[in-house]
Amino acid sequence: MRLPGFRRGPRTEASHEPSVGMLTIRVAMAASAIVGVAYLLIAVVVAVVVANNMTADVDRQLADALVPVPVQPGSGQPFGPTGSPDRPFGPQVAMWRISPDGTIAALNNFNVILPEEYRHVTGPVTVTVGGAAIRIEGAARGEDYVVVGETMEDVNTAESTLIVSEFGIGCALLIVVFLGAWAIGRRVGGPIERARQRQLEFTADASHELRTPLSVIEAQATLAIARPRDGTWDAAAFGRINVELKRTRRLVDDMLWLARFDSTGGQPQAEPVDLRVLAAQTADRFGAMAETRSQHLEVQAGSGAADAIVTAPPEWLNRLVGILLDNACKYSPEGGSVIVGVTGEGRRVRLTVDDSGPGIPEDERGRIFDRFHRATDQPGGSGLGLAIGAAIVRSTGGRWQIGTSAAGGASVSVSWPRSMGSQGDTP
Repeated sequence: MRLPGFRRGPRTEASHEPSVGMLTIRVAMAASAIVGVAYLLIAVVVAVVVANNMTADVDRQLADALVPVPVQPGSGQPFGPTGSPDRPFGPQVAMWRISPDGTIAALNNFNVILPEEYRHVTGPVTVTVGGAAIRIEGAARGEDYVVVGETMEDVNTAESTLIVSEFGIGCALLIVVFLGAWAIGRRVGGPIERARQRQLEFTADASHELRTPLSVIEAQATLAIARPRDGTWDAAAFGRINVELKRTRRLVDDMLWLARFDSTGGQPQAEPVDLRVLAAQTADRFGAMAETRSQHLEVQAGSGAADAIVTAPPEWLNRLVGILLDNACKYSPEGGSVIVGVTGEGRRVRLTVDDSGPGIPEDERGRIFDRFHRATDQPGGSGLGLAIGAAIVRSTGGRWQIGTSAAGGASVSVSWPRSMGSQGDTP
C-alpha cells in the first residue's frame, strides 16, 4: 500500500492582517503603557506626599525653634529645644533678630545673611538664600522680629533619591510587565497562530485540489457544447465528467469532515466495538473492489482477539478501517494481497492492514498524516484520507505503527486500550 504523502499546492498571497506574534507585541506594549501610566501617577503621588511630610516636619521644627526665643535679647537664655542655638542633636536652625531700626543679628553660628525682603516673613515659606533653599518662618518678639530658617537640603536629597529609586523600579517593572505579557501572549497565541496557519494552508491546498477536477469538468462541458452531437464522444466526455464529479464529491466530503472535527474538537457517542466484526464487515464492502483487480483480501484473527473490544464511536472506526483498506487495495498491484489482522496485546487490541504494494519509504513515514500530503502521482487520491485517520486515532486514544509487511509492502496498524470488562491476555 503506497499511502498518500504530501504534495503542496500553490499558496495564497500573504495576508495583510498582522500576525499573532505582532499582535502579541502590541498587547504587551499596551499592557506596559497602562502599567507605566498607573505607576507614574502612583510615583508622583508618593513623591509629593513624602516631600510634603518632610516639609511639614521642617515647619514643626521651625515652630518649635521660635517658642523659646526670649522677648528681649540677652545671653544665657535658651534659643532652641536643646538649650543651644546650634541644635547639636538635630538639624541646625538659623535665627535672625531684627530690631525696629533694621539692625539684624544672627543668634547662632549659621553664617548666612538674611535678605531684607525676608526679614518680616510670616508663615513658613521656602526661599533661596545664598544659592541654597531654606525654609523660613518669622514671629514678633517684643519690639523685635525673629526669623528662623532651616536648610531644605535633606528634603531635596531625600526627594531626589526617591525619584531616582522610583525611576529605576519603574523601568524594571515595565520590562518585567512587557516580557511577562509577551510570554503569556505567545503561549496563548501560539495555538491560535498555528490554527490560523493550518486554516490558510488548508484553504490554499483545497483550492489547488479542487481546481483540477473543476478544470476537467469545465473543459469537457465546453467541448461538448461546441461539438456536434456524437454519441460515442459524448459518452466518453460524460464518463470523464462523472469521474471528476465523484472525485470532487469525495474531496468535499473529506474537507467537511475535517472542518467539523476542527471546529467541534469533540467526538460522537462512544460505545463498545468488536474490531473483529468491524474488520470483517469492512473487508466485505471492499471485496468487490479487490476482486476486480484479482487481489486476495483476507481477515485474520490472531492471538488475544477473542475479546477485541474497544470503546470508540463506531462510525469513526468504520471510516478509519475503510480508509486503510481503500489505500491498501488502491496501491497494491493487480493480483496482490491485502491482509487485515486483529490481535490482542495484553490490555490493548491491534488492527493491522498489510499489503503487497510498493510500501512507504522511511523518510515519508513521518509526513503521511499531513493534510493533502501525497507521495505518489497516481490519480484518485486527495491526500486527506490519512489526515482523517490520524484525527480519529488521536481522538480515540489509539497509537499508530508504520512498518513493512511480510510481502514487502506497507504495514499500517493501530492499537487501542481494551474496553473495561473485556478479558484479554495478561500483560
